[in-house]
Amino acid sequence: MDHEAYHFRIMQKVVEKIAASPRAHEGVLRLISDYQKVRSVTETICSPLAIEDHQIQSMPDVSPPKWHLAHTSWFFENFLLLPHLKNYRVFHPQYNFLFNSYYKTVGDHYPRSERGLLSRPTLQEVLEYRHYVDEKMGHLIQGTSDKEILFLLTLGIQHEQQHQELLLTDIKHLFFTNPLRPIYHSRDLSEVDASSIPLQWVKYPEALYSIGHQGKGFGFDNETPLHQIFLPSFKIGSRLITNGEYLSFIEDRGYQTPQLWLSDGWDIVLENHWKAPLYWERKEAEWQQFTLAGTKPIQLSEPVCHVSYYEADAFARWAGKRLPTEAEWEVVAKDVPIDGNLYESGILEPQVAHPSPRPPSTLLRTSSPSRGEGGRVVQIFGDVWEWTQSPYTPYPGFKPEQGSIGEYNGKFMCNQMVLRGGSCFTSLSHIRATYRNFFPPQARWQCTGIRLAEDVC
Repeated sequence: MDHEAYHFRIMQKVVEKIAASPRAHEGVLRLISDYQKVRSVTETICSPLAIEDHQIQSMPDVSPPKWHLAHTSWFFENFLLLPHLKNYRVFHPQYNFLFNSYYKTVGDHYPRSERGLLSRPTLQEVLEYRHYVDEKMGHLIQGTSDKEILFLLTLGIQHEQQHQELLLTDIKHLFFTNPLRPIYHSRDLSEVDASSIPLQWVKYPEALYSIGHQGKGFGFDNETPLHQIFLPSFKIGSRLITNGEYLSFIEDRGYQTPQLWLSDGWDIVLENHWKAPLYWERKEAEWQQFTLAGTKPIQLSEPVCHVSYYEADAFARWAGKRLPTEAEWEVVAKDVPIDGNLYESGILEPQVAHPSPRPPSTLLRTSSPSRGEGGRVVQIFGDVWEWTQSPYTPYPGFKPEQGSIGEYNGKFMCNQMVLRGGSCFTSLSHIRATYRNFFPPQARWQCTGIRLAEDVC
């Protein structure tokens, strides 16, 4: 059975039924359309995979694709259908235990590091679970104007978009650990302009700036409240750091120079024998990198990707610069249109994830921000998540959402660093200037890269 087509037909019937309802209104129709699209995209991402691929867990931080398919459905079942749909019956009584991720107030959950051991439920059963949840969600949403339901629906859509990005990065890691190095999809990169643009320094004046979500459109609770912060004058790099620039760091013995590294970072370099970013391999005299399109020679003008915070910080020290704070980054981003190498940007083929970031000369170049002096800022959104020097902590006056949803972000505000801007795997409809991503400083299987900043003396 073509599950993707079957899923589309189910959701299309739901949309038509809701549209025909006399109580239907534009906001609900837009939300159900977003729900339909997002649920379909998740299965599209998995469509190139074999059944066996859906089962693999290549490390504890990676989840099997089958688990992502089920967990995103569990989210809607647990937070929307069970509390809000009268007489709802769960698809399977043990799925709450199997597919709860970390919500302690919801109940126990299966160990994260052992998700790859779950041969059952089968992929077929997981897809049936998804379609069951979709059908019941149609019943719930039809004609509703309940603000809590609409908020939770929006949150669930955003949550699934996060898992779509995780799906792509997890697939990349599990294919990389296979000696056969499977290809997720092929794409001819010969037409890509391999040139780059000079790195410039764009200056921003000292001032009192407003930081945080302003209440227009969706924002996670960790983006609030809107508050003011004083920033001294600073400069920020006009583009991302490239593979070629990072290669100079490697060739200058960056991974052999402990003075460049934070203490924990140096210990991890030695323990894990890091010599280059994740997915880089030296074949004879040539550096190559693994992508979703297979192993390719390093393109020097592409943004360096899959580096940890420790590596980003060490590179910045080597370059005589520093990483930007998240407040500095947001000040720059608020003046930049949201475009670039994103999953749905139009630069990519429809519904096909690009195998890697792109050189800035191939992107739509934005105008210089009104407050910046000395150049134009590009690649703010897309390509790679940009490490900042800011720890992931609450904003002044932060209050998590009430109930179990409050576990979504707040309880992770320790031992994490903030990243900004999205990557080539991030949906255009998911990213914004105030978005706060966060990962532990040693993480590098995500699409993470480097932008530099410096103080103005």
